[in-house]
Amino acid sequence: MDEIIKEISARIDAVEKRNRRANVGTIISLADGVARLDGLSEAMYNEMIDFGGGVTGIALNLGEDEVGCILLGDASNVKEGGEARTTGKLLSVPVGKGLLGRVVDALGRPLDGKGEISADGFYPVEKIAPGILPRKSVNQPLQTGILEVDAMLPIGRGQRELIIGDRCTGKTSIALDAIINQARINDEHAGEEGFRPVYSIYVAIGQKNSNIARTIQLLEKRGAMKYTTIVAASAAENAANLYIAPYAGCAMGEYFMQNGMDALIVYDDLSKHAAAYRQVSLLLKRPSGREAYPGDVFYLHSRLLERAARLNEENGNGSLTALPIIETQQGDVSAYIPTNVISITDGQIFLETDLFNKGVRPAISVGISVSRVGSSAQIKAFKQVAATLKGEYAQYKELAAFAQFGSDLDARTKAIIDKGDRLAEIMKQPNNAPMGADAEIAVLWALKNGFFADIEVARVSDAKAALESFLSARKPELLAEILKKGAFDGDLDAKMKSACEEWRKTFA
Repeated sequence: MDEIIKEISARIDAVEKRNRRANVGTIISLADGVARLDGLSEAMYNEMIDFGGGVTGIALNLGEDEVGCILLGDASNVKEGGEARTTGKLLSVPVGKGLLGRVVDALGRPLDGKGEISADGFYPVEKIAPGILPRKSVNQPLQTGILEVDAMLPIGRGQRELIIGDRCTGKTSIALDAIINQARINDEHAGEEGFRPVYSIYVAIGQKNSNIARTIQLLEKRGAMKYTTIVAASAAENAANLYIAPYAGCAMGEYFMQNGMDALIVYDDLSKHAAAYRQVSLLLKRPSGREAYPGDVFYLHSRLLERAARLNEENGNGSLTALPIIETQQGDVSAYIPTNVISITDGQIFLETDLFNKGVRPAISVGISVSRVGSSAQIKAFKQVAATLKGEYAQYKELAAFAQFGSDLDARTKAIIDKGDRLAEIMKQPNNAPMGADAEIAVLWALKNGFFADIEVARVSDAKAALESFLSARKPELLAEILKKGAFDGDLDAKMKSACEEWRKTFA
């Protein structure tokens, strides 16, 4: 009898030792991609939990009696009563240049059927943002190719600029134009000494698969896909994948920043990200607050966006620029999530539904759009031609609102409105047609020096296109000199004046 008891005790000790080593738990409930586990006494916050069959989870709730865990990937084979075990690891995703040109899921697994990914390593999806000392002030431009943004709302490498507006106002188009423009610049200056390409990560959160496919097709058509990684968490996936996707994309971008390179990341969009986190939190039975969001929803986005930075020379001189997108309802920028993200970012580009419906593209409301980095992220030539544009444009919008009542206008007001009408036409730009910085500066110089003043407003857009075409075909050396010098002097002004006078003779 004693031998039997000793044998049973030995078996129990062996099981307990194995459980302590692997810390095995039991699934006591499972609903909508959220599992509650019993027995995981050694689980740590944000630790990876292995459910078997290639299914991974993350421990988000550490209670006294149970652990709340979200499931990533296809969890159809996970059942109540099944086992799960701790791994002692944080969730990590593959990073490196091997991801460029690829479409991956929230865990970095390929979705494009192009085979395995050749990764340079793995980065944890959750990471503390760089502190104050490793950072450097933002002073290098990141050209979007959108004249209105580059002139009045300049974005710098390492900045976080929010794109905000109602549904179907062109938010994604602005972000994709920035990606396409970076690819164009990378191609034009490849191999030049001192040139630093910008690599892009586009994170699609809660979008339809057809929209994601359309984005991939556009980037491939414009030659931008070879510099871009797409992290896709479609609307068909569970909320856990939507929640983790932006952090996974950020980790992929951090690889470039921390290795002395420049990267651009687009989060499209964080409204759906917050809604997915709200769903996860409510399933985990966390207390709800304003608009049913949990109390830490601000921390949700702040710990993500703070990871975008420009690092100093001692830390590699890399940068990660973030363009988060937020969707508003009826233009309400004072709602909970929009105000949260506005307070985290370094400025916002607000897209107005009324302008969009009037045919203004891009439909940017200059009045409440701002870049808190400002002209620090512009080359000097841009400052010279665009320094007063934002004030003039805002003044024009205000005066134009009164002018529509048909009251008599004095000569000064009429001159402001006439110039503003032409400025508004010049700022119009079709989708996926980014301009080079040299062409943008040249067009604004011509506007500032009165070469559009006597052209009918209806023909200003044609005149702008004609000037671009003329300079690129007949004066390419002048455009190159603008970028090389980086500032206007007497000699360059004279050459620009001569070129614009020659162009006006061809444009009747």
